[in-house]
Amino acid sequence: MASENATTTGGAIANGDWHPAGSSRSVEARLIERAGEVAALSSGADKPLAGAGLSWIEISSRVGSIPRRVTFPDGSVFETWDNDGIDRFLAARGKGGAGLVHWLEQFRLRLIVIVLAAFVLGGMVYRWGVPALVEVAILTTPPIVPELMSQGTLQTLDTTTFSPTKLSEDKRKEISDGFARIAAQSPRGAGAYTLNFRDGGFIGPNAFALPDGTLVVTDQLVEMAGKDTEMVVGVLAHEIGHVELEHSLRQLYRAAGMTGLIMLIAGDVGSSVEDVLVQGGGLLALSYSRDAESAADRRSVELMAKAGYDPTAIARFFTLLEEKLGDKSDTNILSTHPGTPQRKKEITDYARIISGQSDPDLQ
Repeated sequence: MASENATTTGGAIANGDWHPAGSSRSVEARLIERAGEVAALSSGADKPLAGAGLSWIEISSRVGSIPRRVTFPDGSVFETWDNDGIDRFLAARGKGGAGLVHWLEQFRLRLIVIVLAAFVLGGMVYRWGVPALVEVAILTTPPIVPELMSQGTLQTLDTTTFSPTKLSEDKRKEISDGFARIAAQSPRGAGAYTLNFRDGGFIGPNAFALPDGTLVVTDQLVEMAGKDTEMVVGVLAHEIGHVELEHSLRQLYRAAGMTGLIMLIAGDVGSSVEDVLVQGGGLLALSYSRDAESAADRRSVELMAKAGYDPTAIARFFTLLEEKLGDKSDTNILSTHPGTPQRKKEITDYARIISGQSDPDLQ
């Protein structure tokens, strides 16, 4: 009680240590108020080590039980664990002692509410903000970005996974001719797409498109299709759909957003960004959402119909997956081409719609 009275009428405020400006030396001292000034006195001494009016000193905010720092104009610092003594002194002079962080620590329920609100806000940003930013990024992306990403991805795959194609020249020409027919139906024109043949190695039967219009089909997929070249062309039409709808870039920007956040937290924002874009970031874009796959399926139907092919040819690809790879569920055997009975039905239904035929199930 005596200590509290002293701080309200002048006298001792708190005990602690005084540190000279620019020095690690520590002197045991006490903080007092005397003659309108706040001063630091060493034990047993009457001459102040430092002193100044209250308006000239800086007192740190209270944060839990962390020591308080009183900084004098000459740069020296008085440090004390007596937070209550500092708070009583400040309160007696109409100044708040506890900071916002300390307030939040004292009221943990409010802190929990704030954290939950932060999560809700983060979810809203992820749900609506990120997609909006992705669309802006798509519109402002210079052509060199998808070109660099595609070149780097294909180079990485050629180095680590692929080997030169073993398909005959006649087979490659047959597929390339069909590919040219459907590519010509794309608004981008046939010149916007390049078809590459590769031995897929452990990847097996697959086909994919990179953002700049580079397409790859593996020998294993062609071999699995046998003589059904039209089916292979239907798969390539599906990949053209991914390029037209810019699914790869959207996937890349979503992935790059998360990668960028991690790098910002880790403090590395240098050459890693270039590594993501050039040295294989495109690999992240080879797996699409269900909506993106459905949209590409519909585009395959449209392109094949315009080119005079069977618009449901890609449905035969999924039938082949069911028969040869056992893909009869909603799980993905090929990450970029989940073959399911539902997708086959949607393809058949859409082909019937664009051809103007009625659904026999409704008759």
